[in-house]
Amino acid sequence: MACEPAVAMNKEEERELREQLARLQQEHRDLDAAIEALADSPGSDLIQVQRLKKRKLHLRDQIRRIDDQLTPDIIA
Repeated sequence: MACEPAVAMNKEEERELREQLARLQQEHRDLDAAIEALADSPGSDLIQVQRLKKRKLHLRDQIRRIDDQLTPDIIA
C-alpha cells in the first residue's frame, strides 16, 4: 500500500507555521518557568500547577504536529 505524498505548502504557509511554532515554543518555555516557580513557592496551589502542566502537554502536542508538517517524510 503506497502512501500519498503530502501536499506541498507554499512559502507563506511555511512561514506562518514557523511563526506559530516559535510562539508555541516560547509559551511552552514560559509555562515551564511558571510551573517551576509555582511548585517551589510555599503554599502553592497544586490544582493550578496541574492545570499548567496539562496546558504544557497540550502545547507539546501542538508543537509536534507543526514540526511534523514542516519536516518532510524521508523514505529510506
